[in-house]
Amino acid sequence: MTDLSVSRPPGARRADIASLLLDRLGDERLGLRTRERDWTWDAVVRESAARAELARALRRDGPFHIGVLLDNVPDFVFWLGAAALAGATVVGINPTRGNAQLEADIRYVDCQLIVTDAPGMARLEALDLGLDPDRFLLVDDPAYTESLIAHATEPVAHAGAEALLLLLFTSGTTGASKAVKCTQRRLAMLGYAASDKFGHIREDVDYCCMPLFHGNAIMALWAPALVNGATVCLTPKFSATGFLSDIRYFGATFFTYVGKALGYLLATPATPQDAGTTLVRGFGTEASVADQAEFRRRFGAELFEGYGSSEGPALAALDPAAPAAALGRPAHPGVAVVNADTLEDCPRAILDGYGRVLNPDEAVGEMVDKAGAMVFEGYYKNDAADAERLRNGWYWTGDLGYVDEAGFLYFGGRKGDWLRVDGENTSTLSIEQVIRRHPAVIAAAVYGVPDPRSGDRVMAAIEVADPDAFDVAEFAEFLTAQDDLGSKGAPRLLRVSAGLPVTGSNKVLKRELQEQRWHTDEALYSWFGRGKPEYEALTDGGKSDLEAEFASFGRKHLF
Repeated sequence: MTDLSVSRPPGARRADIASLLLDRLGDERLGLRTRERDWTWDAVVRESAARAELARALRRDGPFHIGVLLDNVPDFVFWLGAAALAGATVVGINPTRGNAQLEADIRYVDCQLIVTDAPGMARLEALDLGLDPDRFLLVDDPAYTESLIAHATEPVAHAGAEALLLLLFTSGTTGASKAVKCTQRRLAMLGYAASDKFGHIREDVDYCCMPLFHGNAIMALWAPALVNGATVCLTPKFSATGFLSDIRYFGATFFTYVGKALGYLLATPATPQDAGTTLVRGFGTEASVADQAEFRRRFGAELFEGYGSSEGPALAALDPAAPAAALGRPAHPGVAVVNADTLEDCPRAILDGYGRVLNPDEAVGEMVDKAGAMVFEGYYKNDAADAERLRNGWYWTGDLGYVDEAGFLYFGGRKGDWLRVDGENTSTLSIEQVIRRHPAVIAAAVYGVPDPRSGDRVMAAIEVADPDAFDVAEFAEFLTAQDDLGSKGAPRLLRVSAGLPVTGSNKVLKRELQEQRWHTDEALYSWFGRGKPEYEALTDGGKSDLEAEFASFGRKHLF
């Protein structure tokens, strides 16, 4: 097949997504694939143009916001392109939200059109969205197909770099979701940056298994694929059992992930054929060091573990010399770890032989980008959240970190991920990394619950394939044998689950687990003694005794 793509001189970079799309006109390389059908890049642009024209015809006064409630299907990609060409804004709607949250989300972002399918419409009909029936476009309705045919047109851009292209809801792992603004300019910049950092090329075949309503898939996969004219391959939803089959079917070379999804992949039975694929590399966040190493060994592909958010700039630059747990080096001199009270840079972290921070009170602070105010584009209709992110002229990530004596930057967890146990600061992130090494653990969340006497008590929730068959005594022995766990790290309360609550992007909802504490029907175990942890089932009577302890020590108000 002849490659008719437009070539640009080296270094010539587009400032907006619409121009990048128009550059793909005439490009006969496959731009989009599913198990059912393929589209060239030229066809992708023309499909996007028809939807752009349809959206413009249906436009009303007010924000030109188009909600998309779909799985990873071709229409989601076409509407990303349509919004760029039409000057509209795509709002990715998270289907994992409850009805009340879903209704609030959609009303909050002022959607004047919603693109969905019959199952999505069945959910939306139960909500009070204040939209007329003609404000919904169902991609599996024959009338929709007829409308697209009627609006087919030669692709043209009606907007440029400053047009708001995306409203991306934050994951909501630590609080209420907010809608992050992303212009065409910023997404184009991210596409180029990802290409430079992770070696994206035109010959790549990018497997999109993370949801398109989240920044991971759009910013780290779709945007660099568009920049390079690489092929995007869709699966409706992430499937651990279907992953390798899809990789082989598409001949995929790249994918994106989050830590919990990687855990699901590693929980599938290993086969001698695991490493015999075209897969070259992946990019993601929040995978444990042990899971990264096992993935590389088992599947023969490199992983680039990073730190990022839908809101802000990249903080770390890759360095081959970086320790396995490090993010890399600070991306530029403005990236720092600071004391939020004094605004001074924190002293360097002193690490022991296991990588634990020996001086956390001084060395752990909030990661900031002192030049990041120029990159952050704000939240939609949320001035208070904007002000929280931009203080002292800096961009504040809301996450903790530290820099070691060699100058490498580390992610230290969310603000709530440090506990005060027996008068000492303890990192839940480091405990999670130990627990995830256990072969039966698919996912783990460590968080603090009140201690009857003072401070916090360490509680862990783990996901395993079969909670009834889980050997809690063997797990206790495993923890005892981990030299890097530390005397304060063994969870005093353990919850064993067949499925931890997650966000739409497969991040564990620690906030929900923390609110539930020990009030759950799932298996619970406790250890309140000294010496090695020996877990016993926490019965209803045990829960009552535990809560009585709070009353005896004057801390009943914590409930």
